[in-house]
This record gives sequence, C-alpha cells and structure tokens, in this order.
Amino acid sequence: MTAGRAALFAVAAALAISGAPASAQNYPSKPIKFIVPTAPAGIGDIVARLFQQKAGEAGVTVVVENRAGAAGVIGTNEVAKAAPDGYTFLVGNHAVLAMLPHMQKIPYDPFKSFEPVTLLVTVPNILVVHPSVPANSVRELVAYAKANPGKLTYASQGVGTSGHIAGELFRLRAGIDITHVPYKGAAPAAQDLAAGHVNMMFDVVSLALGPINAGRVRPLAVTTDKRVTVLPDLPTMTEQGTPMEVGAWFGLFAPAGTPPAATSWLKREVNKVFSAPEGRDRFIKQGAAMPLLETEAYRKFIQAESDRYGDVIRKAGITLE
Repeated sequence: MTAGRAALFAVAAALAISGAPASAQNYPSKPIKFIVPTAPAGIGDIVARLFQQKAGEAGVTVVVENRAGAAGVIGTNEVAKAAPDGYTFLVGNHAVLAMLPHMQKIPYDPFKSFEPVTLLVTVPNILVVHPSVPANSVRELVAYAKANPGKLTYASQGVGTSGHIAGELFRLRAGIDITHVPYKGAAPAAQDLAAGHVNMMFDVVSLALGPINAGRVRPLAVTTDKRVTVLPDLPTMTEQGTPMEVGAWFGLFAPAGTPPAATSWLKREVNKVFSAPEGRDRFIKQGAAMPLLETEAYRKFIQAESDRYGDVIRKAGITLE
C-alpha cells in the first residue's frame, strides 16, 4: 500500500456512519457523490472514476453519476441546488462555467453557486485539417482561406463547445471567412473530418493523436502558449502568426456554503491521487496538463477564462437561445 493510500485508509477507518454535515472529526461519514454533467467516457468522467477507484481501494465510497443534458446545465444545476453538506460535488468544466453563461440563460451562477475545490486537468486544442487541404502551416491555411472565402468548413463538437469557440476565434483573429459545421459530439465530427466531408477542426489533443498517427488528418498547430510534449515539433498558433489559446479543462466544485472540512479533505486526497505518477501519467501522455490549482488560483483562472471566452462569444454573436 502506498503512503497516500495508507493515509486515506486511516482517515476512512476511523469514521462512524452519520448523516450529519461534514466536520473535521467525522468526515467523510457516508458515500461522496460526484456529478459529471456529461456522458460517460469523456475526460471529466475518466477523472472522476479514477479518483473513485483509488478512494475505494482506501475504504472511502465515491459514487459517480453522469447527468448529461442541456449542454451540461442539468447536472451542473443539480449540484448548485444540492445541500452544501460536503457529500455532493461537481466535476465542472470550461463549457458549463466559462462558456454557456455567455450564450444562454442558466439557472445557476458560475461564481456564486459553487466553491472551487481544485483544477485537475487542462487539455489543449489542436488545429487539424484533412490531407486534401492544400496547407502545411497556419499561414498557408490563412492564405488559402483568404483566396477562397467561404470555401473552407470547420467541424465542431457542437454549438458553444470549445471547438466552436476556437473556430470562431480563429476566424476573427485571422480575418477569414470559414463555415461552421456543428456535430453532436467529438466522435462524429472527427469521423467526418477524416472522411473529408469537412476541411478542418479544433479537437482536443488527446482525441486527435490517433487520427494524426494514422495519417487521417494533418496537424497544423496547438492552441497553447507553449508546445505540447506529445507533439514537440508542432508549433503553436502564436508562433505562426495567429495568437490564440483555447482548450478544455476539468475540476471539482462544491455547492456554495460547503463546510471547509469537506473541501479541504477532498482537495488533499485528490491531489494525492493525481500527483502520483499513476494518476498524472495517464493524462500527461495524452497531451494534457495537471495543474492542481489551489482554491484562490482556481477562482482567478475561472474568471479569466470566462472573461476571455465571453469576449469571443459576443464578438462572434454565438447564442444557444
């Protein structure tokens, strides 16, 4: 047993079953629920279930429930309305907290309804094109788009997703005319790109690596401030004259008013799991980063993300209503 697991087991073994709100002496005294506002098998779901596994090995029960629907609003609002007793948490993400609030009316406040616990994983987007597109760099793609206005199409995982926001930001920053083709999820969008039905896409690095390695798509740039370790020879958008940073992120949130005993415990144990090589390497090898931000830094990060995406959404006129 590792030192981290032993510590977690020691905490769990000392507990008595109780329905009382969290306190430093008896927390956790019953199963902890993680609400994932997306379908199974996504990054947020994978993160939640990895912690569920490790907590279970140490004797703490974590229940993961997927509450997909309304672009993530249903599951997110469920946590916003949950009793702040320390036993319900949200696996929040960029869409439900930094993007959707600028595109439609939502029943929760992304800043007042939740207490940030920790930012777990960030995943950069990557610009990929179908091999038939006559461009081997962002500059060549921009030149081609300007010479052929309206001809290029870009796929996204759906209206309001990070891929859509990235495409619109690219359109605005490069001053080009490209056509958005939304899909219901990342898989069908990537499949149509590989088949040549659309010309390009901003996909997350972890999902794009397979098609890239198979030669089904051509990578042109990553949307980060620095190159990613899994594709060290691939330049950033900024390096190629179109500065932009867009990506996905996932982290934990508690309903506002949750006792510090609960959020502190969760923060500590989650950090143990995802600081360990077994937890980190699974994501790092897929091009992700594990910042594990503390609460205040996390709060500032979310505000900056909301401000940045809100500006793009307003300028592009994106709405879900």
